[in-house]
Amino acid sequence: MTHSAALIGQSVAAIDTPALVIDLDAMEANLQAMADFALAHGIQLRPHAKMHKSATLAKLQIAAGAVGVCVQKTAEAEALAAGGVNDIYISNEVIAPHKLKRVVALARTLAERGGQLALAVDSLHGIEQLALAAQDQPVRIRVLVEIDVGHGRCGIQPGAAAVPLVKAIAKHSALLFGGLQAYHGRAQHLRTAAEREAAVAQVVADVQRTVASLQAVGHSVPLVTGAGSGTFGLETASGLYGELQAGSYLFMDRDYASNQAAPGQPRFKHALFVKSQVMSLNATHAVVDAGHKSHAIDSGLPAVHGLPLDYFNGGDEHGLLRPQQPGGLLPALGDTVWLIPGHCDPTVNLHDVMIGVRGGLHNGVVEQLIRVDSRGALT
Repeated sequence: MTHSAALIGQSVAAIDTPALVIDLDAMEANLQAMADFALAHGIQLRPHAKMHKSATLAKLQIAAGAVGVCVQKTAEAEALAAGGVNDIYISNEVIAPHKLKRVVALARTLAERGGQLALAVDSLHGIEQLALAAQDQPVRIRVLVEIDVGHGRCGIQPGAAAVPLVKAIAKHSALLFGGLQAYHGRAQHLRTAAEREAAVAQVVADVQRTVASLQAVGHSVPLVTGAGSGTFGLETASGLYGELQAGSYLFMDRDYASNQAAPGQPRFKHALFVKSQVMSLNATHAVVDAGHKSHAIDSGLPAVHGLPLDYFNGGDEHGLLRPQQPGGLLPALGDTVWLIPGHCDPTVNLHDVMIGVRGGLHNGVVEQLIRVDSRGALT
């Protein structure tokens, strides 16, 4: 780890910069709010651990009521399993035979621990390759058929196209049809509640059509899983979804917080920050030591927490701060500035460790160091 365990018990001021910091009080409030929502609505929660990439946080979510976690990569699943997570769904397609051997080996390991592994598919080829890798192995892998409900990425077309895939899964004793993967990523970031409602209405129609096509040939659908932190209330209200995959709610980045509030969904607090320090100052701007190597910019630049300043691109190692209003004050040389990342998932992937702070960002104390177990787990 880049930060020493000697930090534990010290004040926030002792944290070197730049550093990725979790406000534990805010994170735990978010954790409880989502757990309460799922419990109140009788729906399973399977948070997306590709967001925090931490076995420690995954186990915390499971202890709060989640049935397990999602990941996107085989290596992410392996890293979290090594950290003691036993119920993992790779909500993505895996095609390469050598990777499928790893999937099968992990499924066997988890089953021996009383857990399970699931995998998404969207092709007959993927099903056959998975069945081949699982041949003669003492495993039963849950397989979910992914339908494209508007994201325009992976997934078959909704409707009858799911039928041959479910029939193919049924032919293999090592595979078990686990339901439908129906996630609309683009809908999560539509800014108005009305836009998100319209997008999810089409998602629901696509899911209904697919379920009906499968039921017409005698295949029941045990589960529909999907949703994200921007729309989970809508998928829940549909009555079709049995599981939510929201992940960013735990940290709540700047991009998600830019959404208009949705009726029926809890509001979440910012819990993930980059601590930075002013390293240079002139008449027009201040420079902090947190550039793009400390936070991702695919969803925009970070926001400045608690100060009327805007962050501008300063390159890999620098960030430029300018007042939001003409004549506004700049921070002093050496001041701490807290940044709210635009996108939490890839920001976490830039760090080896997250520093958990109790008691707030200004007067808090370092309580724990949380390893980013699946950092760089790309395969």
